[in-house]
Amino acid sequence: MKLSTLKLALLSAAMATGVFATQAGAKPITEADRAQILKAVDADAPQISDAALKIWGFAEVGYQETKSSALLQDQLKAAGFEVQAGVAGMPTAFVASYKNGAGPVIAILAEFDALPGLAQTHDPVKTGIPGQVAGHGCGHNLFGAASVGAAVALKEWMVKNNIKGELRVYGSPAEEGGSGKVYLVRSGLFKDVDVTLHWHPNNANTAVQGVSMANISGKFRFHGVSAHAAGAPEKGRSALDGVEVMDVATNFLREHTPDKTRIHYVITAGGTAPNVVPDFAEVYYYVRHPDPAVVKDVWARVEKAAQGAALATGTTMDSEITGGVYALLPNDTLGKVMDANLRKVGGVTWTPEEIAFARKMQESLPGAPSIDTVKTVVPYKVEMEGGGGSTDVSDISWVTPTVGLGTATFVPGSAGHSWQNVAAAGSSIGVKGAVNAAKTLALTGADLFSNPDIVKKAKAELDQRRGPDFAYKAMLGDRPPALDYRKPAAGGHE
Repeated sequence: MKLSTLKLALLSAAMATGVFATQAGAKPITEADRAQILKAVDADAPQISDAALKIWGFAEVGYQETKSSALLQDQLKAAGFEVQAGVAGMPTAFVASYKNGAGPVIAILAEFDALPGLAQTHDPVKTGIPGQVAGHGCGHNLFGAASVGAAVALKEWMVKNNIKGELRVYGSPAEEGGSGKVYLVRSGLFKDVDVTLHWHPNNANTAVQGVSMANISGKFRFHGVSAHAAGAPEKGRSALDGVEVMDVATNFLREHTPDKTRIHYVITAGGTAPNVVPDFAEVYYYVRHPDPAVVKDVWARVEKAAQGAALATGTTMDSEITGGVYALLPNDTLGKVMDANLRKVGGVTWTPEEIAFARKMQESLPGAPSIDTVKTVVPYKVEMEGGGGSTDVSDISWVTPTVGLGTATFVPGSAGHSWQNVAAAGSSIGVKGAVNAAKTLALTGADLFSNPDIVKKAKAELDQRRGPDFAYKAMLGDRPPALDYRKPAAGGHE
């Protein structure tokens, strides 16, 4: 499981000296093929836009994406895919397949969950939506819609040219903390996949391949005894005290964890009236680090802090791991192919109205870069350092060669998980970037179907990166999907 610092250094050196530098390409697809695929995506652009904006409006959080999942499934069925819904114990997960004889199995990932606490109109100023809580602050409405659009165009090209192989779309719920893809991997649904493609909304156009952080997330629930906080305080045992003592202990722990460790939390339940000693409280934690082994070790220490807090406050505590993912493994062989196709597609061009929207939004983004950056493509490289976020795509990258890209769907300078991203994801700016992503994914898929040598080299690189003794074991263990992880905390008298 562990990708050591030495191994990363050796792999970086190997790439620098050309071990992975030779791009396979004995029989690339023709320019006529590319033109056909790009034309098909352009023809499907209105459907991509319609799906993206409808899912933006649904704003469904993890494992509750009923309408969003159904919409994408319906589009795939209409395009001739066979769809299996409710896979791996997740009602909103699905696998859609088009197969034409023996050949490579190429997968495209589709996400569609929103984030709580980010409801926002599609205006370039902060404006909430009354009665709505969630919003697409990570642009997954665009992610799912563009991935399906890419698959529809790629399947059309396969049919017209009698291309052999199988194309799959994996409907992946609850990426934001629910680890939906982990259950897909754990269930064996990727065991015969040759290559997996994905993309993500971004501030820029980039096929840079990099690492991410492994994480474990979970909830700690404290149970105490209610009492009148003034009339009989000695009879009460505060569950909220348990949470607060745990948080203090964990904050002191930070000084004694390995560099690059990230620990963050939010109190999800803490009582409702100051004069009532809370008999129930809950805190939701994340622990991250590039090394999965470090994550496991630090998480065990956080659990000890929770146990100590319960002992100190006379309460009881139970905990639940709700999510856990590996660190992402980059694939340089595939990255070069993806980058070449992104450069053929190019950046995005905004209308005067879109430019005005972006400039207005940038008034809330001090130090934002020029909006002209959306017209260009970031220079390609493999980054073995950094990666402040986490993704459940990572688990897939340990069992099948995996490659991703980002396209400019957000206003430059915007932060991830922000109201600015929600607004852009619900606008034509977001849709334009999504269409470019669909084109790049479709072209890359065609390259893989046409040239098995690329697939062979990508698999060899994966084998070298993860080591000969690797055996996949989910970070979250054997638990079933945490289908209620986004639902309000329940227990005691809140």
